[in-house]
Amino acid sequence: MHFGDYQTSIYMAGLQGIVPAIPVDFATLRRRAEEVMPPPVLNYVQGGCGDEWTQDQNAAAFRQWGMIPRMMVDCSARDLSIDLFGLHLPTPVFMAPIGVNGICTEDGHGDLAAAEASARTGVPFCASTLANDPIERVAERQGATPGFFQLYTPKDPELAASLVGRAEAAGYKALVVTLDTWVTGWRPRDLNSANFPQLRGAVLQNYFTDPVFRARLAVPPEENPQAAVLLWASLFGKVLTWDDIPWLRSLSSLPLVLKGICHPDDARRAVDLGVDAIYCSNHGGRQANGGIAAIDLLPGVVAAAGTTPVLFDSGVRSGSDVVKAIALGAAAVGIGRPYAYGLALGGAAGAEHVLRSILAEADLLMAVNGYPTIAAVREAGARRTQQLSGL
Repeated sequence: MHFGDYQTSIYMAGLQGIVPAIPVDFATLRRRAEEVMPPPVLNYVQGGCGDEWTQDQNAAAFRQWGMIPRMMVDCSARDLSIDLFGLHLPTPVFMAPIGVNGICTEDGHGDLAAAEASARTGVPFCASTLANDPIERVAERQGATPGFFQLYTPKDPELAASLVGRAEAAGYKALVVTLDTWVTGWRPRDLNSANFPQLRGAVLQNYFTDPVFRARLAVPPEENPQAAVLLWASLFGKVLTWDDIPWLRSLSSLPLVLKGICHPDDARRAVDLGVDAIYCSNHGGRQANGGIAAIDLLPGVVAAAGTTPVLFDSGVRSGSDVVKAIALGAAAVGIGRPYAYGLALGGAAGAEHVLRSILAEADLLMAVNGYPTIAAVREAGARRTQQLSGL
């Protein structure tokens, strides 16, 4: 069985008059999600920082990278598996953390649906600190598929330790610390509607169920939600510096991943301080505008990281994007908005379909291009489409 066989199953179902309930391509997927998602949720998921130039460039820049097919290569068997954090994973794809997964589904349990999609596909889910269900319940839904935990580091060190400790106890396999969101960027779509879901009490269950957080309140969150939200707002967003690495390391025995690294010098410093992986990302263009597309920064970060693995997200919309990012050196590639749209259209099944479609496209691209393994993709590399003379 290959991931590309999903294509065959779709065609065979078509013989019975059955067409996919959810689109297989991103453009149609996005349009369909726009029709069903409540405007505040859609704006939060879809919106970027400023005039959204960086967000748009993240996706558009993939078109500036191309791969050269090789013929007469036996690709009748393909292997997309990778080794990461001591885990053997079936593919290099993971579900990137999205803080509003919980409100992407009609029932308000999008985090559980995302975890179920992870369990069904074998694609690891990076659960966010911001969630509508506590990390323990989310981990249970992931079954045997490993998950990672993304930390928005709070100002309260005891709360940070409690959140990370809970994640480790729940079975998560890596700690992903987001560096670029100690304050939110300028997001016009949300500002124009004066909507910030967390201030309305959404996606805060990891805090409301935490014993340290609850001990900071005069009464439980259930009795005074507004006071709990205000406490959350006062504690969110510790400013991290390189001096905090030993403290972050002390919070658990989990592999430590720094998310938001885009400069080679920062990658080198992280490696020197002993982090286990670097996560090259500009938050999908949601946090800072006017930057360079993340995929264009990836090769420099990979070169600076040396043997330290580099995870990547920002602008990934398809299986071909996944393969290009691998070709440019990413150890694993995060999918974000596409699976969020899948959640909105079909819950766990919707996200599962989106992931299977992306994996099928990646697998088939490797088959057609003569890349039977991930190692072959990396060896082939990718080139800027403007510089393809002199092959």
